[in-house]
Amino acid sequence: MNKFILLLIITILAACETKTKSTSDSDFKVNSLKDSLSTELKQLQQTGQINGFGVAIVNDGGVLFQNGFGLADVKLGKPYTTNTLQNIASISKTFIGVALLKAQEMGKLNLDDSVGKYLPFDVYNPYYPDKVITVRHLATHTSTILDADLYGEKAYLLLNTDDHDLAKSLPSSAEFNLPDLTVDMGTFLKNFLSMDGEWYGKESFLNKKPGEMYEYSNVGATLAAYIIELATNQSYDEFTTQHILGPLNMSASGWAFDSIDPTKHTKLYTVKGEEIPYYSLITYPDGGLITSINDMAIYLCELIKGYSGQGELLSKTSYDRIFAALLSEKNFEERDTDRPFDDEYNAGIFMGHTPIGYLGHMGGDPGVSTFLFFNPQTRIGKLLFVNTDLDANGAKQFYAIWDKLGEYETKLAKATISSNL
Repeated sequence: MNKFILLLIITILAACETKTKSTSDSDFKVNSLKDSLSTELKQLQQTGQINGFGVAIVNDGGVLFQNGFGLADVKLGKPYTTNTLQNIASISKTFIGVALLKAQEMGKLNLDDSVGKYLPFDVYNPYYPDKVITVRHLATHTSTILDADLYGEKAYLLLNTDDHDLAKSLPSSAEFNLPDLTVDMGTFLKNFLSMDGEWYGKESFLNKKPGEMYEYSNVGATLAAYIIELATNQSYDEFTTQHILGPLNMSASGWAFDSIDPTKHTKLYTVKGEEIPYYSLITYPDGGLITSINDMAIYLCELIKGYSGQGELLSKTSYDRIFAALLSEKNFEERDTDRPFDDEYNAGIFMGHTPIGYLGHMGGDPGVSTFLFFNPQTRIGKLLFVNTDLDANGAKQFYAIWDKLGEYETKLAKATISSNL
């Protein structure tokens, strides 16, 4: 054989061996980091009151880490996994934001439209009846619509009538109503917000001009979703499934128990470990998405790509509108700067801005606490879903888990990049 050819073959083989060894070392480092993080998270789960939780770390390239810990069903010893399903509370509102911008791209509505353009009943602030409430006001929580106590009394429904006595005996921030007290979303909103409504009262509105002051509102968020229905002639469930869940292949997710696999749904627990009966929301768009860590990691990755101008669901212009900081100091009576992940420091289109500049949303419902946030500088995001009510000790455990993810996120991102080279 020609000596030059032989030398070339040897050089190529040596390069391949070096690359293989380098790749193997990088893969080992990634796996070692994942194992170490899993071990530390398992220890955190075992030392607190949270029965089960799921986590993920993602960037615009995909999932860097995801895992489940503890139990989804304590009695049966069923583990909480990345495919375990649970309702995720107010993180669901970010889907309203994406849906609004999708409907706007389709020419079905405009964020600066008056809500009266679409509604079959009048909605206005009784203190300022001549001031128009817009879709944008709803999306930035500046509509002046308040939840007050009425929301917690009317929005939650048990799935099973037989659970009513049990539900009444449990401590809860919400009142669980019998299933036969359900009404459609439009009727609920009319009863709440229209002067002709059954539950109407001035206490459901802030004594400020629309657009003037930030006040978080589940009812206002649901009204935005209802406007999507009226503008597109599709149910909110159908519209978001067609334009968000379907394109992202979030096949395990849904807005109702009959649209998901109920055998994969976690049990929910009180602080003391009592099972909370399954429930739903009449105002399901504001907090009723049932999903998994696996599916939501895909969604969070899409949000990060959207922020970077590479999103699949919306145009760059639409994503820019979602993530823009639309309010200022004058729109807040006070701002809590002591909580780094307080998502009410500023607002995009149903997208929270935290005091440290993260983007995302948190959620809380009976038996549920959730975080979805990403760092716009590093393009790394995290998820945390918990199936247990939190007291002060539980909150300490929750933040310890979140901080532990933060310790590993950059190391995992760098190691994964090296492994893919």
